[in-house]
Amino acid sequence: MPLFDPKKSQILIVDDDISIIHLLGEILRGTAQITFATKGEQAIKMAQANQPDLILLDISMAEMDGFEVCRQLKLDPDTKELPIIFMTAQDGKESEIKCFEAGAVDFVLKPFNPRVVLARVNVHLRLKQHVEMLGTLANRDGLTGLFNRRYFDEIYESEYRRHQRHQLPLGVVMIDIDCFKKYNDYYGHVDGDEVLRRVAKALTAVCKRPGELVARFGGEEVVALIPHIDPQNLTNLGESFCTVVRELQIPHLQNDAGSHVTVSVGIVSAIPSMDLFQNALLEAADKTLYSAKHHGRNRFETLIL
Repeated sequence: MPLFDPKKSQILIVDDDISIIHLLGEILRGTAQITFATKGEQAIKMAQANQPDLILLDISMAEMDGFEVCRQLKLDPDTKELPIIFMTAQDGKESEIKCFEAGAVDFVLKPFNPRVVLARVNVHLRLKQHVEMLGTLANRDGLTGLFNRRYFDEIYESEYRRHQRHQLPLGVVMIDIDCFKKYNDYYGHVDGDEVLRRVAKALTAVCKRPGELVARFGGEEVVALIPHIDPQNLTNLGESFCTVVRELQIPHLQNDAGSHVTVSVGIVSAIPSMDLFQNALLEAADKTLYSAKHHGRNRFETLIL
């Protein structure tokens, strides 16, 4: 079984010598998807857009050298954690120290030893994979498998800043299982836990685009983060969340909104600005949710700020 799935791992090669890029492409064939850049500014934009698993970065480049590219990547919250392997023709301890002080995780010497390059790349891809696996376990809710509140707060803060910088609409969705306390009182907490798991799985299926995130906010309340949301699609999104839960057809004889488990949904979209506090989206989504519950439950309401 291969160590890495080529469909999931991505390496960005940065060198202004196209022959070096071709050579590394051959050495790393089958290890991961390969993308490349021949200029520093181009590499920074690609790293920001694609978030590669590993960057192979030449130090000696015209216009912007590898150290400056690395410095700018480390200053950006969206790219500062990306692992970088420097490529250099300079041998010796001073060169090694300079690479590590700049923020690289490793370096490879030119001319390349293909076995050394492949071994070091595999080590760092494997390490990143293990770190992500541990992070996933730490960031998940033990009952539902959804992301937990702490992880949501981290991602929300990061996405809010990113959408603010690029002036893009960000969506926050608050979802609550209708009359869930009554469900627990009537059917018992064991069945209640199973409902939480099934509803969580159904809600996650709605969010399929990259960057969309569903998390357990607390109790029976779930929150979804929708980057780059199209305000015109708010209605479709709200209906999808309500429909997938209705289609589970889980009996709930104590539900004021019907005889099966349903949810109420509040969706808010806004382009973050300096005048809009970061928590304003969450607070507005929460108020919109409770407006939906006040007007009969088993429904959604939307708001564009």
